[in-house]
Amino acid sequence: MQTELSKTLGVEHAVFGFTPFPAVAAAISRAGGFGVLGAVRYTAPDDLKRDLDWIEAHVDGKPYGLDVVMPAKKVEGVTEADVEAMIPEGHRQFVRDTLAKYGVPELADGEASGWRITGWMEQVARTQLDVAFDYPIRLLANALGSPPADVVDRAHDQDILVAALAGSARHAIKHRDAGIDIVVAQGYEAGGHTGEIATMVLTPEVVDAVAPLPVLAAGGIGSGQQVAAALSLGAQGVWLGSMWLTVTEADLSSPAVTRKLLAAGSGDTVRSRALTGKPARQLRTEWTDAWDDANGPGTLPMPLQGLLVAEALTRIQKYEVEPLLGTPVGQIVGRMTAERSVQAVFDDLTRGFEQTVDRINRIAGRSGK
Repeated sequence: MQTELSKTLGVEHAVFGFTPFPAVAAAISRAGGFGVLGAVRYTAPDDLKRDLDWIEAHVDGKPYGLDVVMPAKKVEGVTEADVEAMIPEGHRQFVRDTLAKYGVPELADGEASGWRITGWMEQVARTQLDVAFDYPIRLLANALGSPPADVVDRAHDQDILVAALAGSARHAIKHRDAGIDIVVAQGYEAGGHTGEIATMVLTPEVVDAVAPLPVLAAGGIGSGQQVAAALSLGAQGVWLGSMWLTVTEADLSSPAVTRKLLAAGSGDTVRSRALTGKPARQLRTEWTDAWDDANGPGTLPMPLQGLLVAEALTRIQKYEVEPLLGTPVGQIVGRMTAERSVQAVFDDLTRGFEQTVDRINRIAGRSGK
């Protein structure tokens, strides 16, 4: 599964794997793909440094990258406390009432809530980059579009390619004009923040719009057949995220989440603003239903919603309150029916890809098999 882009980066397969887990990122690169570590949860630079050190020690010299969440436009002088003060009391009460309805226990005295969505703040993302640029990363991806121009220039000065996610051809053209090297065409089926155009439609539109820039197809891809389809649409690789959530190397903190993922079908996700305030595909739960209910207060815009629900999600996850327990995941969850190693996923991808290419060659009369 090689393309011009994979050859440029020195990887065997044009499979780019986004994951929040260092062990998974390293395993993806070792298996011949390109592991990309998600950095948004690293609010402490030392934590990111620790995990990049670990990847360096376990990636066997193979290339890897980093994914940040960084706004293209700078907002001066805004602190997390400033944003917290914008959250209405009515929304805070709705969270308290919903947690009480399901009997979700409080955190222990002095126990801090878990990950808070602060990676969107430019100062946080820049501290992540200050750490990352000391490592031999080959790719910097940004989930909020094109990063600021000085970040693009800094990456290019260090021979690092820059990728940006796009949900439409219009967004992709803006990325191209901002000097981005790779556009990730992320379709409606994908987990996390997505647009409204399906991958099958979006990919060729983006390929045509930004040619000759390389495009990666994302959303609803989890088999070799789908990889072959993406490449046939003009993509130079695929960007997979959800598929890695149930691999044996993943470190999901909740066994209940893993069970729910393995049991879910492709129709068991919903595109909801409940997590961050922007539409994000995730498992449908009674938590997402509560926020999407017309009788509720409705979600707040990003980043207010993420800050509002951070402690609540920590409590739900810690105590594994299953009706409320979810995670971002794409519609490909229907194929995630068993825990497998990263290498086993790659074996399945390559086998399915080869079979599909052989089948197309037979249809085209180019093979005697």
